[in-house]
Amino acid sequence: MTATVSTARKTGRKAGYVILAALNTAMLVAINVTPGWRSVDVLTPSTSEIIGWVNLLLAFGLAVNVLYSAYDPLWLLDLGDLATSALGLAALIQIWKVFPFDFSGWPGDWGQIARLVLIVAIVGTVIAIPLQVIGLVRHLAGTEEDK
Repeated sequence: MTATVSTARKTGRKAGYVILAALNTAMLVAINVTPGWRSVDVLTPSTSEIIGWVNLLLAFGLAVNVLYSAYDPLWLLDLGDLATSALGLAALIQIWKVFPFDFSGWPGDWGQIARLVLIVAIVGTVIAIPLQVIGLVRHLAGTEEDK
């Protein structure tokens, strides 16, 4: 029965990777095919300064999920997640610096809410990175087995 559970988990994980790869692809298309991000009212022309970071992050996410769908030992998942988090942190910092949003036509202080969301995302990513390093070291050292 353990083999059946393990096989079911792997099948479920692989289906998840395929879904995530499809979502990354859909986001890349939605952002880059005309009118793309330019049709979103709250995004300013300065979005062009960070769109490369967003595209890089989405393309990298697509690549790692395609890789995971073919081969997904836990050490590779940790390594891919670590790289994705580091790239995501760089993108979040660039978004913070540029802040390509204009909520002036919206009621309330959505600019402050957006900044708060960015702070939470940055802090969460900063916390995740060392945890992913620990997980990677544990898996490379063989202290945890793949399931």
